[in-house]
Amino acid sequence: MTTPPDGPRNDHGDDGSDNNDPFSEMLRRMFGEQAPNPEEIRRAMQQMSGQSAMPLDPAMFNPAMMQQMMSQFQAMMSSGNSDEPVNWALVRQTARQAAAGDDPSVGTFARREIEDALRLAELWLDQATTMESTGYSGVAWSRAEWVEKTLDQWKEMTEPVATSVSQALSRALSEQLPGQLPEEMRAAMGDIGPMMKNMGGTIFGLQLGQALGELSREVLSGTDSGFPVAGHRLVMLPVNVEEFGDGLQVPEDQIRIYLALREAARMRLFVHSPWLERDLMAAVQQYAAGLTIDLSSIEDAAQSVDPMNPESMQEVFSGRMLVPEPTGTQKAALEQLETTLAVIEGWVDVVTTQAAQALESEAALREMINRRRATGGPAEHAFGSLVGLDLRPRRLREAAAFWQKITDEKGTEYRDSIWEEQLWIPTAEDLDDPDGYEARRQAQAEQTEQMDEELRKLLDGGFNDDGQTPGKDR
Repeated sequence: MTTPPDGPRNDHGDDGSDNNDPFSEMLRRMFGEQAPNPEEIRRAMQQMSGQSAMPLDPAMFNPAMMQQMMSQFQAMMSSGNSDEPVNWALVRQTARQAAAGDDPSVGTFARREIEDALRLAELWLDQATTMESTGYSGVAWSRAEWVEKTLDQWKEMTEPVATSVSQALSRALSEQLPGQLPEEMRAAMGDIGPMMKNMGGTIFGLQLGQALGELSREVLSGTDSGFPVAGHRLVMLPVNVEEFGDGLQVPEDQIRIYLALREAARMRLFVHSPWLERDLMAAVQQYAAGLTIDLSSIEDAAQSVDPMNPESMQEVFSGRMLVPEPTGTQKAALEQLETTLAVIEGWVDVVTTQAAQALESEAALREMINRRRATGGPAEHAFGSLVGLDLRPRRLREAAAFWQKITDEKGTEYRDSIWEEQLWIPTAEDLDDPDGYEARRQAQAEQTEQMDEELRKLLDGGFNDDGQTPGKDR
């Protein structure tokens, strides 16, 4: 074993770099033994961003070094399938990292508890709704499993927004970034169009991955986000269910059964009315149409980022930097999305309360769900990161009140029959004025019947000039 020579030592290497500094480590990984001095790079970046009073030293931008740096940067930005609007490998990696931590694999006993709770929930729901059981078996997932097994569904739902964001951000960066770089760096970068396209997808991927990772630590079941992202199966996350019950003076089995009732009720609804998924997707796609990027928000966010501090970059990506002020069309899409999610949750509230009469702690658990919503539930967090949706708790209460009124006045069978026709689903106006719902539904039915009658007449041979069907006496 060789003994190092005596002399003063510090935590820095021979080149003055800090062996514990993540920025220095990144440079070493990119360039190996030819890595530039990180202190020089820091000083250059500070001068470029106006954080230093010293003039920019062109000597810092050695053409060979800059060419090597930009080649590495372009390779990083080009990773993944360039034909896709988002680097989905990065989304998965970021989400898994955000979900990591206290996420044990689901054991046999915990899995059996979830399966039993969902099986019992299905039996109780038979007494509270006319919608038939889905027949799906219950499964228990860890947070990591939730990320892996729901990613394809999130991909389908977010790609319209991701495409618009990536294209808009690419245009913005391509127009503004070159003029803000030193000439040596611009020469080294060459054509930045493809790189900017991938950068847009990378930034959106970081934000989406962070959001999904955080969501995996919050969702209690497969439909807890308001959308069946786990596919058509009954899913619960035991570790999150356990954390939900922390501090509650409620038996654990009652918590599992209550949450299982909500999961099974939502799934019955989505299976009974498959157009619900299409409605939610259409609202997201309508929002994505014509999406623009607020450049001022990006500039403001960039000024708050410390290039030497990865955590400051993460804070920017986990926020709503890419969510611009919505247009009139987008506001209408957000209102439709909020109404649809509220109507679904309101129905689930009423059906669950009706099915959970045997649970002594039903009222306490219902109150806990309401408090959870007041601070922003999974649906708001999911769609908030994606489209800037603010799901108001008041809207959820109004939706529950609407379904309770229908149940009290018309009964369970009539209440559930509303979901058989898309035109009968309560609108924002119906939630504001539930007393007028029946009159509006009747008027709509008469209008539809009249249109059908006119269509039948047209198919039978058309109309005369006086509006009469040919061949009929006046």
